Amino acid sequence: MDTILHPIKHFLHCATPQSWVDEAVKPANLPTLLNDHLVCELKAAQSAMFLIRRYAVDATSAKALLEWLAPYEKFTYRQEGNWQDLPKCKLNKSMMAKSDSPYSQNLIDKMVLLIKEELHHFYQVLEMMDIYAIEYTNISSSRYAKGLLTHCKTHEPDALIDKLICGAYIEARSCERFAKIAPHLDPKLGEFYTSLLRSEARHYQDYLTLATDIAQKDIAPRIAFFGEREAELISTHDSDFKFHSGVPCAAINSAEQSLKAASF
Repeated sequence: MDTILHPIKHFLHCATPQSWVDEAVKPANLPTLLNDHLVCELKAAQSAMFLIRRYAVDATSAKALLEWLAPYEKFTYRQEGNWQDLPKCKLNKSMMAKSDSPYSQNLIDKMVLLIKEELHHFYQVLEMMDIYAIEYTNISSSRYAKGLLTHCKTHEPDALIDKLICGAYIEARSCERFAKIAPHLDPKLGEFYTSLLRSEARHYQDYLTLATDIAQKDIAPRIAFFGEREAELISTHDSDFKFHSGVPCAAINSAEQSLKAASF
C-alpha cells in the first residue's frame, strides 16, 4: 500500500483533515458516504466519456458511448431499471479515432479502460449498499469537482490539459481518502475500499500522463496551480458532508464550542 500511496501523497498539496475522517466513519453517515461514492463513480465515467467524445472519436463511436452509459444514467438520475442488470451493459463497438487528432488513440485507450473500471466500481458500490441495506437516493453534488473545473481555461488545447489535470487530482484524492477511512470501517467495506487503491492510483497517473503528452511543454506551474485550488477545497470549511468535501461544519462548531468553554 505504501508503494501506491507515496506518489499520491507527494502529488496532493495537503492530507485529508482528520475531522473529515472522523465524520466519514460515523455509522450515521454511511448512507451519505455510499450514495455519494456511487454518484462519484458515475460522474468519473461521464467525465472520461466526455473527453473521448469531445476530443477523440467520430460521430458513430460517440453515439455508441452514449448508449453504453445510458442504463447507468437512467438508474442513477431517474431510478429506472434494475441495478443487478447493469453488468450486462457493454460497449458493443470498437472506437474509431478522429483522423485529425494526433492524440486521439492514446486518449481513447486510457479513457475507455477508465470508464470500464469506474462502471464496475459503480456496481460494486451498489453491492455494498445491498449488503448494508442502504437504499439508493439521489443526492446533490458537492462543491469539489465544480470548484476545480471552474478554473479551467476555455481555449484549446489548454482547456483539455486543464481538465486532465483536474481529473488527476480527483482520482488522487479519491485514492487517498479510500486509504484513510478503510481501516476504520466495517471489515467488508474496508476491504472493498482497499481494493480500489491500485486502480484509482493508475487513473491519476493516466490523466497526468495524457496532460503532459498532449501539452508537449512544461505544465508543472499549471499542475501546482490546481494543486493549490484542490487543497483549498479540502482544507476549508464545508457545510455539506460528502466524499470529497472539506472540513465538516460539525468539526468547526465543536472547535468553537471548545474555545468558548476554555475561555470561562
